[in-house]
Amino acid sequence: MHATSTVDKASDHATDSPRRVPPSANSRSFARAFEDIREGFSQRELWSHLGWQDIKQRYRRSVIGPFWITISQGVISLGLGILYSTLWGLHVSTFLPYIATGFIVWTFVSGCLAEGMETFISNEGLIKQIRAPLTVYMLRTVWRQTLMFAHNIIVVVIIVAIFFGSLNNHYDLNHGVCGPETIICHPGLGWYSLSAIPAFALLAINAGWLTLLLGIISTRFRDIPQLINSIIQLLFYMTPIVWPIDQLYGTGARAELARWVVPIVHLNPFYHFVQILRAPLIGQAVSFGSWLVVIGITIVGWALALVALRNYRARVSYWV
Repeated sequence: MHATSTVDKASDHATDSPRRVPPSANSRSFARAFEDIREGFSQRELWSHLGWQDIKQRYRRSVIGPFWITISQGVISLGLGILYSTLWGLHVSTFLPYIATGFIVWTFVSGCLAEGMETFISNEGLIKQIRAPLTVYMLRTVWRQTLMFAHNIIVVVIIVAIFFGSLNNHYDLNHGVCGPETIICHPGLGWYSLSAIPAFALLAINAGWLTLLLGIISTRFRDIPQLINSIIQLLFYMTPIVWPIDQLYGTGARAELARWVVPIVHLNPFYHFVQILRAPLIGQAVSFGSWLVVIGITIVGWALALVALRNYRARVSYWV
């Protein structure tokens, strides 16, 4: 009788109490996705330490360590700048800063793209061993690329300092100082060069959604990294990195060529990402349209990344 009474009371208590929802039932929600991002940023010591350790591990037992990044970028920029300026008859004082800055910005963009796809795959051990937000691994990748960019930007500072006199005046990549025959005249260095700071912030923010989105997709479909890596080199030559868009303008056949090639170049989103950061650093004019394109891609990209994080965040640990 006493046992029956106890069972009845427990049954009544279970009926009166709210129904417990399993934790997995609420895992696919935007609230959980935003919570993952918030928790990831709050664990700054973890992802910043991991990102710095990646750099130190790569140059372990090296005498000058990560500054090999700076030296390698400086040698490549110097060699390509002198080679292409000689082949195309361009002024080295303006073209060398152009190609060096563009190459370093592209290294950051392509590095975030290539390593972002492998983010969760390369962190398989940590994902299975510790319970941490997926955002931590995204921030680790972006922070690592940011540290590499910080080393590379030293090359830009040195080159701009050497050719400051040429870059500080109104100049043209093809003809040096602007003259009557000038098609595009760049204004030179000024206070607006500080816009490179928000430009890099935008690039880093885009690297975040790119890493999350492609990282999740690539973890599920392992052919995606091989596919994208195979076309990164093609994208490099399609983007004005080692060739200036100024060369497309001119008279006669060049004017006809520019009429249909320039619109294609402006359809390339990588051109706008590179241009908003490269142009202020070397005194070039930045089109307002480039800012609009980058901001638009940022909004759309993060919307897609949030959807992917909402739907597949809990499955990544099973896919790796």
